[in-house]
Amino acid sequence: MKEKPVVKNINEVLWDEFPDHFGGALSKLLIGPSNSAARHLDYRISTYARKAYVKPHKHKVQEQIYHVLDGEGLMEIDGERRVVRKHDVVFLPPGVEHAIYNTGIGDLTFLVITSPASDD
Repeated sequence: MKEKPVVKNINEVLWDEFPDHFGGALSKLLIGPSNSAARHLDYRISTYARKAYVKPHKHKVQEQIYHVLDGEGLMEIDGERRVVRKHDVVFLPPGVEHAIYNTGIGDLTFLVITSPASDD
């Protein structure tokens, strides 16, 4: 069976607050195994309101890239916090504990690309 390409507009996807995300930490799953033929990718856009965050966590096998599109906040990586803002890109290998917090004065908007799409 041939896999089908997907074209969608970001407005076709509803915002969701996933588990362990708090205070208006909203994401849209744009492409992933649950809504496309993608088997290895999870591609999301997230917008965190002021004071919103995801609790520190790590992934067994997943690699992640965070690309900040707008706003600023703190990225915690293995207990160290660093300011991230528009145009910053963060790569996280598997097994690295991380969290992101909106500490700015407006929304923090970023892309998250994850591969593979789920932990083993």
